[in-house]
Amino acid sequence: MTTTITLIGNLTREPEIRYTREGQATTSLGVAVNRRWQDRTTREWEESTSFFDVVCWRELAENAALSLVKGMRVVVTGRLEHRTWDTEEGEHRSKVEVVADDLGPSLRFATAEVQRTERKSTDVDDQHEEPVVTGPDAKAGAPARRARR
Repeated sequence: MTTTITLIGNLTREPEIRYTREGQATTSLGVAVNRRWQDRTTREWEESTSFFDVVCWRELAENAALSLVKGMRVVVTGRLEHRTWDTEEGEHRSKVEVVADDLGPSLRFATAEVQRTERKSTDVDDQHEEPVVTGPDAKAGAPARRARR
């Protein structure tokens, strides 16, 4: 069973894209989540910041690297994953990171312009399918076609 986590915070560094030997894109980024509250006894405002490493894969990785910049407020949904490894010096290391399922700019204090990317298809028949035109630009009486997902 996987538990979904949602983070809302600011990017602490520029997204860094890399490719595996098999050609899969992976992007890593850092997110700082600030929490502010008022102490009930002293009535003073307190603040803490938590830092999270986030990893994106495939199309999400490529889109994140092209769209996001350091300092941008983002919304991340994903799952926690624990990794362990040994360094060259023989030290045992471990890390918990968020593997993103979805990611985007927060619209609370900003606006965004969305551009749909062309989806890479693996189905031979689907590659030759014409796009579906819907809405006010659709021509009346045009034959209906199956929409791409």
